[in-house]
Amino acid sequence: MTGYLKTTVLMAAMTGLFLGIGYLIAGAGGALIALVVAAGMNAFAWWNSDKMVLRMHNARPVDAHTAPELQEMVVQLARNANMPVPAVYIIDEDQPNAFATGRNPDNAAVAATTGLLKRLSQEELAAVMAHELAHIRNYDTLIMTVTATFAGAISMLANLALLFGRGRNGSNPIALIAMMFLAPLAAGLVQMAISRSREYEADRAGAEICGNPLWLAAALKRIQGFAARIDNAAAERNPATAHMFIINPLHAFKHDKLFSTHPSTENRVAALEKLAAETGQSRPSSVPRSGRGAQTGPWA
Repeated sequence: MTGYLKTTVLMAAMTGLFLGIGYLIAGAGGALIALVVAAGMNAFAWWNSDKMVLRMHNARPVDAHTAPELQEMVVQLARNANMPVPAVYIIDEDQPNAFATGRNPDNAAVAATTGLLKRLSQEELAAVMAHELAHIRNYDTLIMTVTATFAGAISMLANLALLFGRGRNGSNPIALIAMMFLAPLAAGLVQMAISRSREYEADRAGAEICGNPLWLAAALKRIQGFAARIDNAAAERNPATAHMFIINPLHAFKHDKLFSTHPSTENRVAALEKLAAETGQSRPSSVPRSGRGAQTGPWA
């Protein structure tokens, strides 16, 4: 199953679960109310999520004057991707990591930590930024905002069902209690499955944008190594944002577990190495850093 088809199926499952809970609480009217609530919550998240997330992580905007190398790299990569240039932010955080946010390609931002800028080579950094641009171009930032909102709304509905449920399951408190626990669990599993699917797609598209899958493979391995031993305080305070980062900022997973927001780094690297072999790139090429020689990378 392709990544896009899998995401569509999972989104349909999330929507069906949400409407199903509304129906169980109050029949067809409950399903309609649930739909209206979901629309309102998603509209709010769609308009405000980027500002909220950037504020949570104390991200500061930069430009061609305050971070010329990073800004120029993002501009060139966006040109490669045939998309608008997003706003660029830096997070004062030692753990190397990055994320993208925004409701659409015209209103988006990419954020990189100071640890990422300090610890990665230019080609690895370009690959990470290309991955984040791929998320924006693929509308993953919108998809994940919607799924996170649905997951939260499902948890809310499940708790309301226990407090006020007198409809189809009102005479069965055991069923209501089961729904209170199982519905949010199911929603969380679907949300995480969508997140893992979108990461694989962004890896593939990001490798295409930067020009070399092995740059991204090397970056993922390097980030994973540091993220496993460097805490990200802001992410620990806001674990709901963990799925946004290129590598889970909270902890590492060895396998694509059901409760993981990210695929395992080993699996992602293997997929990128396979892509590199298919495109005839057996080893990463070297690119001089901006300001220390001419930019010869494919983003220039």
